[in-house]
Amino acid sequence: MATSPAGTLYRGREGMWSWVLHRITGVSIFFFLFAHVVDTAMVRVSPDVYNTAVETYKNPIVGVMEVGLVGAVLFHGLNGVRIILVDFWEKGPRYQRQLTYGVAGLFVVLFVPFVIRHLSHVFGG
Repeated sequence: MATSPAGTLYRGREGMWSWVLHRITGVSIFFFLFAHVVDTAMVRVSPDVYNTAVETYKNPIVGVMEVGLVGAVLFHGLNGVRIILVDFWEKGPRYQRQLTYGVAGLFVVLFVPFVIRHLSHVFGG
C-alpha cells in the first residue's frame, strides 16, 4: 500500500483544532457583542425596557452562558497570543505544538477557578 510523503496529508492535529476553536470563539464573541450593544442601546429608547431586559439576565441559565462567554474570551485571547508568537517569533513554528499545549494548560489553570467561583454565586451564594 502506497503512503503519502510526510507533510502532504493533513491529519487534524493540535493546529487544526486550535484554528477551529479560535474561529468558533471569535464568532461567538462577535454575536455576544452585537447582542450587548443592542440591549445596552435600549436604555436610550426606553429605560423601563432596558431594566426589564437586565432583570431577565438574572437567572441560572444566563449564569451558565456567562461561563461559556468567559471561556470563549479566555481561550480566544490566549490562543491569539500563541498565534502572534507563531507568526512573529522565528522559533514559533517549531514550537507550535508546545505553545498549543501551553495555551490549553494556562486556560485550565485560569478557567477552572473562575467556573467554581462563578457557579457558586449563580447557584447558591
